[in-house]
Amino acid sequence: MDNFQLGMQIDAEHMRNIFGNNDAYIRQIEEELKVVITDRNGEVRISGEQAAVNKAARLINELAELSKRGNTIEQQSVTYGLELSHAAQEEELLEMDADCICHTMSGKPIKPKTVGQKQYIEAIRKNMIVFGLGPAGTGKTYLGMAMAITAFKNHEVERIILTRPAIEAGEKLGFLPGDLQSKVDPYLRPLYDALYQIMGAEGFQKNMEKGLIEVAPLAYMRGRTLDNAYIILDEAQNTTPAQMKMFLTRIGFGSKVIITGDASQKDLAAGTQSGLDVAQRVFAKINDIAFVSLTSRDVVRHPLVQKIVKAYEDYESRTAGRTNSKKGGSVRLRTK
Repeated sequence: MDNFQLGMQIDAEHMRNIFGNNDAYIRQIEEELKVVITDRNGEVRISGEQAAVNKAARLINELAELSKRGNTIEQQSVTYGLELSHAAQEEELLEMDADCICHTMSGKPIKPKTVGQKQYIEAIRKNMIVFGLGPAGTGKTYLGMAMAITAFKNHEVERIILTRPAIEAGEKLGFLPGDLQSKVDPYLRPLYDALYQIMGAEGFQKNMEKGLIEVAPLAYMRGRTLDNAYIILDEAQNTTPAQMKMFLTRIGFGSKVIITGDASQKDLAAGTQSGLDVAQRVFAKINDIAFVSLTSRDVVRHPLVQKIVKAYEDYESRTAGRTNSKKGGSVRLRTK
């Protein structure tokens, strides 16, 4: 390995942020880029092959700038920054950081954290209907919720409507006690969680009592016309084609719609076609309807979740390949 060295001056407070607890982030950069990084009296020294050292220096510069802007450096930032560094796109970290949607009740800014998330946010701003497609942990619902609440607070819409099909996720819950709202609440809990974090329980409750925020099962949308509303349909892979058509034909003037779903997590009965799959074919070429596909690279939960999602994607791809190969073989036999 070439013994190329480079020194960088970074303030102590930002250095602590970049290095992470027990130097975890710096060790991650060292391992990934095959460099050695040391702190010598306030100077960060990087040694190794010249190309790798320059790559590490660019990434550390970007992380230092994020820190200067008041961000707490997280493992996701470092992991994604390393991915971007391999394509010499480290500057994307700062571009995404500049796009703040809103703040949580605790004051934490909500921003896109990956290039895919940034494209998703831009699509929502430009289009009336956006389909956010991708695996768990990519922020589809949470970012959509942040956009809805921001529009509501800015008086761009009069109300927010959040809905999802009430389908059990592979389990039979049996009898649920209480009134109708109590029975459907377990299905809608993820939507409540995001609302509480961004708007606060008190603000949510007040607006819900006024009818300005509505959280309801998809079946409640039938027969309504939804004007001047921000509407989010979550878990759309669990809709039937008839339900999806019913939902989309409810949209009125001045409304914006976000539809999120993960085609790999369908809970429909075997043999039932997904309304989300059909919608992708039906609306592929209609203006003002956008489809944004997020991938395992856009997962912003624990890094292990990203690896789990990627492992499932690879497994399902191999399985599909073997299935298609068998089908192809049977066709050739019949055509002889």
